[in-house]
Amino acid sequence: MAKRLNNESTIGAVLQQIIQTNKLQPGMDQIDVRDAWKQLMGSGVNTYTRNVVLKGSTLYVELGSSVLRDELSHGKSKIIKMINEELKRDVVREVILR
Repeated sequence: MAKRLNNESTIGAVLQQIIQTNKLQPGMDQIDVRDAWKQLMGSGVNTYTRNVVLKGSTLYVELGSSVLRDELSHGKSKIIKMINEELKRDVVREVILR
């Protein structure tokens, strides 16, 4: 049985409890990472981004430009750091560019 929260709980605390109880965190991480990618990479990279998928702690990014893929491959560690800082926790440990 789920723990009952008192009437003075904040909405954020109630939502966090629902996410934990129903094991929704992986889905929430997927959405958060996709939004962080769009925000951090800017419109130039987003134009060539076809798909962004988080599986476990690996971020798969499908790009429509081989030149852009090569450029971004040199900065994978920086991409990981930027996304994790944006989300304020370690979600991404590896980036694979396709």
